[in-house]
Amino acid sequence: MRGTQILFVLFWVVGIVAHVSFCANVSYDHRALVIDGKRRVLISGSIHYPRSTAEMWPDLIQKSKDGGLDVIETYVFWNLHEPVRNQFDFEGRNDLVKFVKTVAAAGLYVHLRIGPYVCAEWNYGGLPLWLHFTPGIQFRTDNEPFKAEMQRFTAKIVDMMKQEKLYASQGGPIILSQIENEYGNVEGSYGSAAKSYINWAAKMATSLDTGVPWVMCQQSDAPNPIINTCNGFYCDQFTPNSNQKPKMWTENWSGWFLFFGGAVPYRPVEDLAFSVARFYQRGGTLQNYYMYHGGTNFGRTSGGPFVATSYDYDAPIDEYGIVRQPKWGHLKDLHKAIKLCEKALISTDPTIKSIGSNIETAVYKTGSVCAAFLANVGTGSDAVVNFNGNKYSVPAWSVSILPDCKNVVLNTAKVNSATTISSFKSESLKEDAGTLEDSVSGWSWSWISEPVGISKADAFKKTGLVEQINTTADRSDYLWYSLSIDVKEVEPQALLHIESLGHILHAFINGKLAGTGYGNSGKGKVTVEIPITLVAGKNTIDLLSVTVGLQNYGAFFDTWGAGITGPVQLKGLKSGGTLDLSSQQWTYQVGLNGEELGLSSGTSEQWSSQSALPKKQPLTWYKTTFAVPSGSNPVAIDFTGMGKGEAWVNGQSIGRYLPTYINWNKGCTDSCNYRGAYSSSKCLKNCGKPSQTLYHVPRSWLQPNGNTLVLFEEMGGDPTQISFVTKQIGSLCAHVSESHPPPVELWNSDRESGTKQGPMLSLECPYPNQVISSIKLASFGTPEGTCGNFNHGRCSSKRALSIVQKACIGMSSCRIGVSTSAFGDPCSGVTKSLAVEAVCA
Repeated sequence: MRGTQILFVLFWVVGIVAHVSFCANVSYDHRALVIDGKRRVLISGSIHYPRSTAEMWPDLIQKSKDGGLDVIETYVFWNLHEPVRNQFDFEGRNDLVKFVKTVAAAGLYVHLRIGPYVCAEWNYGGLPLWLHFTPGIQFRTDNEPFKAEMQRFTAKIVDMMKQEKLYASQGGPIILSQIENEYGNVEGSYGSAAKSYINWAAKMATSLDTGVPWVMCQQSDAPNPIINTCNGFYCDQFTPNSNQKPKMWTENWSGWFLFFGGAVPYRPVEDLAFSVARFYQRGGTLQNYYMYHGGTNFGRTSGGPFVATSYDYDAPIDEYGIVRQPKWGHLKDLHKAIKLCEKALISTDPTIKSIGSNIETAVYKTGSVCAAFLANVGTGSDAVVNFNGNKYSVPAWSVSILPDCKNVVLNTAKVNSATTISSFKSESLKEDAGTLEDSVSGWSWSWISEPVGISKADAFKKTGLVEQINTTADRSDYLWYSLSIDVKEVEPQALLHIESLGHILHAFINGKLAGTGYGNSGKGKVTVEIPITLVAGKNTIDLLSVTVGLQNYGAFFDTWGAGITGPVQLKGLKSGGTLDLSSQQWTYQVGLNGEELGLSSGTSEQWSSQSALPKKQPLTWYKTTFAVPSGSNPVAIDFTGMGKGEAWVNGQSIGRYLPTYINWNKGCTDSCNYRGAYSSSKCLKNCGKPSQTLYHVPRSWLQPNGNTLVLFEEMGGDPTQISFVTKQIGSLCAHVSESHPPPVELWNSDRESGTKQGPMLSLECPYPNQVISSIKLASFGTPEGTCGNFNHGRCSSKRALSIVQKACIGMSSCRIGVSTSAFGDPCSGVTKSLAVEAVCA
């Protein structure tokens, strides 16, 4: 196995050095992108290079190719690459050139969405915070300082790509670039300057002479030659603003992002496949999944406020790099079906007809080449469609694809692909680190207390309350507001009233945590009234304001503030009055003492282990060491028991954690009906639970031994409760009926042999060197339920289990015909199906 891995890495490195030469001239007409004189139907998927590691890229890209993609789409993240003006970072996860070359080595194209505003649920929409302090600047409008900086960065990225010969016109993989991003959604707020700004952006981009087309998404007034494109859950009704431009879909949202305080959204694959098929049915030429692999918001990169660390997005490849079944497999089949139609699709425009209530046909025919789509856009009833003299059963909210205008190769509602059930297994990681060992966790912990209030030499005083982002320049999530007051006598029932733009607020009275307030993703503002006791004499009020990702979307989002704006008041005093503290002289500190000391690296000599481990104490840094989890399965940390903070493994930030933020207890269902228009709140799970407890730790960040985990806990948690877990694949399931089409890959063999195959159930173990070790259930008849909960229903063949066992046990994959000739007929007069749950080992 090790030799195989070395060969794979060697071939990958060779591919990076001498990537595939595309040598293509790219243009477009009204029907499609034209690559070297040939129209192309293209299927694309978004992978954002900094949301995974460079070590993960080859596998992610290969799985994308195996899933039927032609193109990888990524944003370019300005604030990542230029955190300080003219100081650039293109190393590690930021190595954009290496990422593009890795895509090229796999033989795929690239769509480079430079922006440079990206949104992407990314901190500050991808714009660097220093830009905010440029004199006279206004973002994303006809403003000379902004345009100058935007052009400078865009030109730098284009020049980098040109120097490496990465544009298709130079033999590279980049066939498209994007300038600006979803500006049409906010354009009206910027008045007349918006139009001149868009015209300038288009002219600026095309003047860079990339040799490939440029696009603007959600920009109905995109000037020629810029292609305007669609973003959304459905884009079949979208029409470009010129009949000389192709119909392209830059973001088909494969699910939705997670935010702290929200339930987990997901999108059924039947609906996602329906949206894709409808787009190509109605003249679409390039469609992109946003996301195909979502990944992880490492460090402080998540936007917000309150975008979670996980950016899984219910994508076909999950956060950890594992294919999500049946989504990945069903879309792979869909892509094959669409490509079977490509010759017809690129040759002509569709003839679209409505032939009944909610029934629509589209035919692409030129000469002897013909492809057809039959759509039932109704949500209630399946339909029988009469088409070309034949009858076809088309379920509600589905599309049937006929590459020869006669035979159905795929229906979007009928999933042939297997389903996998994954789980996380706790790992024992005890390692003797020479520090105090906790008898419960088996881990050795040391700690440092973060001082409450002002502790750094660069603290400053100012009268009144300051806005946080302007003060910190986002160098830290944290800003201390500190004030001392004298009272004549004990005030046992005072109320501390605080109003803040958010996002989280911790109030300390005389060094002790008195209360905490939260905003949320929809409204970052925090208002609290905290009961406090003031002692006679001097009292210290220390307020810690915490940001959880800066705003990334909306008109003038760069002007939205954070931090304590006031008023800050003491109410309920014995005098009966209210004391306003807002305009007094406050002392301010940007960031934490531990940040300045570099505690996240774990190398400081100040760590303590000489007394009882402090638990449930706010403002505490924790450190432990651990051995790498065994095996090769993906690794995560379960932060159950912790409050709110950030975590580092071997000095690398795995992101903010917030397992105590319980999401709403409404809107979730055990199953979600895919029929009908999808929205981000339609299909939810995990209600009434923490939004995120598991946080991805890339294996490439781990060493065989001596790994360091550092936590900063701001609210108070118990680190002995956390655990390392690895992601495991449990059961492998499939459920295929007699009415399913045969597997898509049999299409050509059927035509060549002249015989028509029937439906088949296929199983394949998810990892190499695995075989099917047992069959938990096999039922042919009317099985019910879902993977992990199948039951036999009202009738079942007695031969099903033995037939499936004989075909599959000991095999890495197996395929079984679904028919009464194989299993008998346990109940006549009904459509039967085969359901199987297997275990791979």
